Amino acid sequence: MKDNSPHTLPRSVIIGAMVLGMLSAFAFRSLMVLGQLKPVLVLPVWYFGVIGYMFFFLYRYLITRRRKRAIEEFRLIEKVEAGQCLEGRDRDVLIYLLSSIWVSREHYNYYIIFVLSILAIMADLVLRFWGQGA
Repeated sequence: MKDNSPHTLPRSVIIGAMVLGMLSAFAFRSLMVLGQLKPVLVLPVWYFGVIGYMFFFLYRYLITRRRKRAIEEFRLIEKVEAGQCLEGRDRDVLIYLLSSIWVSREHYNYYIIFVLSILAIMADLVLRFWGQGA
């Protein structure tokens, strides 16, 4: 019989989603520079960024939905608020939730998107000012 207990996804799926999110972030942040250096690449890179983000954010949505469903199904908030002792499956689900958050690589995506955004703005400004001979 199939075990429907919540569980973290394989490491390869987690890393694959992280890479897709980072590549999509890079694609969007490269558009300003590509617009000045290689305009023919703007549209394909934009489509890659949009499609990549569609799948990345669908993945993030599904992870969040799984976590919320587990919390609701096992009434974990109510049990913890009431000071009930967590046993058996409740404990397993809590371990799943904590492990899922712990192994998540989303914080890398946030940091890299922040850094790429700064670099994209700087690159665009440099190209605009140097391109005008200022």
